[in-house]
Amino acid sequence: MSVNVAAIQMVSSRVLAENLQQAEALVAEAAARGARLAVLPENFALFASREIGVLAKAEAVDASLQTFLSELARRYQLILVGGTIPIPADDGRIYATSFVYAANGDCLGYYRKIHLFDAEVGDSQGHYRESDTYAPGDSLAVLETELGRLGIAVCYDLRFPELFRAMQDLEVDIIALPSAFTRSTGWAHWLPLVRARAIENQCVVVAANQGGIHDAKRQTSGGSVVVDSWGRVLAEAGLGAGCVIASYDAEEQAALRKRMPVAQHRRL
Repeated sequence: MSVNVAAIQMVSSRVLAENLQQAEALVAEAAARGARLAVLPENFALFASREIGVLAKAEAVDASLQTFLSELARRYQLILVGGTIPIPADDGRIYATSFVYAANGDCLGYYRKIHLFDAEVGDSQGHYRESDTYAPGDSLAVLETELGRLGIAVCYDLRFPELFRAMQDLEVDIIALPSAFTRSTGWAHWLPLVRARAIENQCVVVAANQGGIHDAKRQTSGGSVVVDSWGRVLAEAGLGAGCVIASYDAEEQAALRKRMPVAQHRRL
């Protein structure tokens, strides 16, 4: 069975309405090109650290972004991984939360980003400390969909292979990876890490990144990509907003797992 999947790349700004308009246009493009699954990037709705808390409080009141995502999935008849949106945590911080919607608009579940990016990378921003604003999630998300079992990870999670191995224990078939990798780290590590996660877990990875200049200090690396279970790059973006679509063969993936049963060979 051949399945079309889409990684949507954005250059989100501080203007919510413009970001939502761009997200819908790209989801519509994905649907028109036959995608049955589309993945939005991290922080697709708003790329602005100072305003993110305000957006989280508003979302707690009216769930407008969740409604927006649900309606997109239903309107364009595809499974939609809603990048991340901010949801208030009990300690006053925020969960970076990825909601997943079925083609009928029903919410299939959500994932809260577990690993938080507290690092110095030597770019214009210099120092990142997500844990000041965000609270870590504490549970995996591998969700049943009509296309198979869908696992969700977000951005910095990509550097922690044990998270993905735990998804393999839950028989994951597809991994969606909404991200906003910095340019310096992304150009060095993004594609090798995405390919590694696909190869070692023998599943397709749909990795949707931010890809451009967001303000004077923040640049993201782009390169949104679909990688199959053999590690082949099926489609890849450069910089700028856009939609990359690829078809992967679910039967070929299942056959690979039988020929090379990595999951059964584990010892540690």
